[in-house]
Amino acid sequence: MYRWLLCFRYLRTRYIALASIISVTLGVATLIVVNSVMAGFSAEMHERMHGLASDILLECHTVGGILDPEAHVEEIRELVGDQLVGTSVSVHVPAMMGIEHNGQLVTRQVNLVGIDARTYDTVSDFGKYLLHPENREHVAFELREAGYAPERQGFPESGWEYRRARAAYEKAIEAERQRIEAVMAANRRAAGQPLALPNAAGSAAGSTAVAGSAAGSSEAADSDAAAAGPGWSPLQATPEFASESGNPVEFDPAKETFPGIVLGIATCSTRVRSDGEEVEDYFYCRPGDDVRLMFPSASENTKVLDQRFTVVDLYESGMSEYDGTFAFVPLADLQEFRGMIDPESGRRSVTTIQLKLVEGADLNAVRDLLRRRFPPQQYAYQIQTWRDMQGPLLAAVQLETMILNILLFLIIAVAGFGILATFFMIVVEKTRDIGTLKALGASGRGVMSIFLSYGLLLGVVGSGVGLIGGLLFVRHINEVARLIEIVTGQEVFDPAIYYFSEIPTIVEPFTLVWVVTGAVLIATLASVLPAYRAARMHPVQALRYE
Repeated sequence: MYRWLLCFRYLRTRYIALASIISVTLGVATLIVVNSVMAGFSAEMHERMHGLASDILLECHTVGGILDPEAHVEEIRELVGDQLVGTSVSVHVPAMMGIEHNGQLVTRQVNLVGIDARTYDTVSDFGKYLLHPENREHVAFELREAGYAPERQGFPESGWEYRRARAAYEKAIEAERQRIEAVMAANRRAAGQPLALPNAAGSAAGSTAVAGSAAGSSEAADSDAAAAGPGWSPLQATPEFASESGNPVEFDPAKETFPGIVLGIATCSTRVRSDGEEVEDYFYCRPGDDVRLMFPSASENTKVLDQRFTVVDLYESGMSEYDGTFAFVPLADLQEFRGMIDPESGRRSVTTIQLKLVEGADLNAVRDLLRRRFPPQQYAYQIQTWRDMQGPLLAAVQLETMILNILLFLIIAVAGFGILATFFMIVVEKTRDIGTLKALGASGRGVMSIFLSYGLLLGVVGSGVGLIGGLLFVRHINEVARLIEIVTGQEVFDPAIYYFSEIPTIVEPFTLVWVVTGAVLIATLASVLPAYRAARMHPVQALRYE
């Protein structure tokens, strides 16, 4: 009992012990906060990465893709067995997207993905990242009437309402332009002026050139077009389609749409700050607008295909790698456009097979099993898990977390050295008292336990206060961040970069246990040497000490 009485007495009266407690407290609290924030970021990143990627992907790198995907899926199902809970096929192809915006053409390089809306949600969380609530429940490549992103403030009007209004506006603008041209033509006729002003300097030469090149105009035009390569034509031009009778039918954008496309939100917008320092998205296009994509065909003699699509929704996963590169279209449409349908058998080719496994399945084991069945010597397939695809990024985050833990744990190590120095000072200062205790019958083990108990008490108190402080800081970290922003004028957490509205945190019980245990262990070990020195003191020499 006397040992604990002495420990508590020194804890209350020795202010130098307070410095050691504060050091342990700060170290423990900092480790808890950093690990909680890193765990929150990692969890958000894993969820968003895995949300648009299935557990295992089988990708084909040949031009024609996988010729018989149904047979492959059945064979995979037999190999994997009950571990397989979902499959889906898709087509991936690089593409260039053009968006008509304010009379200018905005181009973006995208990864065009043709998906089966019926099965894609069984292997990924694609639907939950879409903006329209109905599409989150059931993915459909159809333009909705309205109601996009109801939880987002300031999201522009979208859907059929916007498309009809825009079509009416463009029609009115075109009618006004034609009326003005008609009035100007009438004024010229009334004034006796020619309707078109020829180029006097080159009119004769021009007429001669036209007359002389009439026979070869078609060949020259074709050769010029071939030399120029593929190009963009204006999106405003209204296309014409042939009806069953063979007569051209004008496309009415107020009533019709092109094949639907779902764009990543960063492919058609830019994130900026308003005058009030609020983060806002400025959209180049929105659901209801038309975009044009150029992508290669699947034939051996590759051709560049030019196809228009109507934006039917946007998706926002929060991962710039996905939001800024991916665009999704119906699988059947993309297969037809690229010529991935066998005219004889009607079989449709794909480039990717995605697999969803049961929770807790060994992804690496299934991946290795499929690699043995489809070896690279025979098949141009790349089989990998979603972690393999994001391996460098995940490894970088894990390495960063480990280094931060090592560096921050040095704070507790510094506190341990402070405890060591403090205890040596106490041993020197209380040499006569130690001698008195030994003369009264205290054993060396008993004297040693006094200092060990004192070190243990410092570690427990410091770790306990640090644990409570760290958990409180984590709970109110967003309020603390806003307070720091007010005081310093600098933004701590920029949502324009991270695409998070708040700092994500996750408190893991195992992390709390090892941080607190490590801090207590360091404080206890720091008292071993002073305790051993005090235990070895001879009572007579200690009583003679001056």
